[in-house]
Amino acid sequence: MNFVHAFNPTVLREYDIRGIVGSTLHPQDAFAIGRCFGTVVARQGGKTVAVGYDGRLSSPELETALVDGLVASGMEVLRIGCGPTPMLYFASTLHQTNGAIMVTGSHNPPDYNGFKMMLDRKPFFGTRITDLGRMAAAGDVVTGVVGQTRSIDVSDAYIDRLVQDWDGGDRALKVVWDNGNGAAGDVLVRLVERLPGTHTILFPEIDGRFPNHHPDPTVPKNLEALTAAVRAQGADLGIAFDGDADRIGAVDDTGAMLFGDQLLVILARDVLKTHPGAVIIADVKASQVLFDEIAKAGGTPLMWKTGHSLIKAKMAETKSPLAGEMSGHIFFADKWYGFDDALYAGVRLLGIMARMDRCLSEVRAALPQVVNTPELRFDCDDVRKFVVVTEVAARLATAGARVSQTDGVRVLTDDGWWLLRASNTQAVLVARCEASSDRGLERLKTALVAQLETSGLPAPDFSGENAGH
Repeated sequence: MNFVHAFNPTVLREYDIRGIVGSTLHPQDAFAIGRCFGTVVARQGGKTVAVGYDGRLSSPELETALVDGLVASGMEVLRIGCGPTPMLYFASTLHQTNGAIMVTGSHNPPDYNGFKMMLDRKPFFGTRITDLGRMAAAGDVVTGVVGQTRSIDVSDAYIDRLVQDWDGGDRALKVVWDNGNGAAGDVLVRLVERLPGTHTILFPEIDGRFPNHHPDPTVPKNLEALTAAVRAQGADLGIAFDGDADRIGAVDDTGAMLFGDQLLVILARDVLKTHPGAVIIADVKASQVLFDEIAKAGGTPLMWKTGHSLIKAKMAETKSPLAGEMSGHIFFADKWYGFDDALYAGVRLLGIMARMDRCLSEVRAALPQVVNTPELRFDCDDVRKFVVVTEVAARLATAGARVSQTDGVRVLTDDGWWLLRASNTQAVLVARCEASSDRGLERLKTALVAQLETSGLPAPDFSGENAGH
């Protein structure tokens, strides 16, 4: 039977594949991804692909179709079952597979799902993803081969490896974890039994409907239950995950949220003690405070593009021991394997805290204080969003503005900076502003709004900002 398949053009993204189940993403797409990705692996002389899936209601069906496609391309498929995305990355590392695919919708709403891929334990992204679309449309796949599957359980080995890097002191911590009904639930329950201190887990049940709150730990309203529990229990800190646990969020002992760049300051200071002068990478949305603090701690700060695959690739290129994003992706190559793992980042954060004689709120308060907006995300058509950024960049160039185009436009002024970029996973534009004063922040917001309005877009909702960090 001839194989030809056409994807909805919106699902093939910069660093993963993502769509709305039943609308832009179907089991036939999952089969096609398996068939084409397996062909890529086969043509490189590979044979094995590890596959996992998250707790979304659509994930088991998509995983089955994906595996069928891989088998049709002659692959030996190691099925690790339901769990966090980083456990799949670990499985690929442990078993030295030629490829790995995770079925996950990450932090998106319940009706979304998608696929994250690795080839030879390196990110598979960019033109390689669009090449899958070309292969499917042309029917350019291996034929006449049949692979096989086997189910494996790597959860014990994964938990053992997480615990191996515990490096805390004598301080007994009280910790609240918010699993948010995400895919880490079963692993997290077993992990905390192995860690020192007192641990409480909120919403440990894996439930793809996410009945308690949306699984995005960078949005303050999603941390309300965690904040309340930390305060009620007098806990030292709270840790939250997204739906597939490759992104971390945190609140301190007062219940105040720590942003991804603030967490990275704490982690970077610790890593730089054993890797002086090392390159520490953060994305373009991060505060200038982070880059300054990395330099103060003896590191070499590097601003790079947003996107977990893009960051991972840059880490390998620069031999960086640590990187992070505002979205809560934290990547350790120090002792770990260079992939983003919120469970591992949580263990390392707790180790640092257990060696400290200060509260986390004191560490946060001691950072240079700036005022900023949160990450602003506002709807914009999937095609139009890239056009808007191009239009803004052209106008800024004409005006002679100081602009970094590492990813979108990051505009430097005497007041601070503002950023506008297109999301690679959703039909939204992303913006952020940061200044040293409230008046300066207002000027930056005005400049951002003016550019958006010139491109025919309304002002974003700035509500909830100005907590300052």
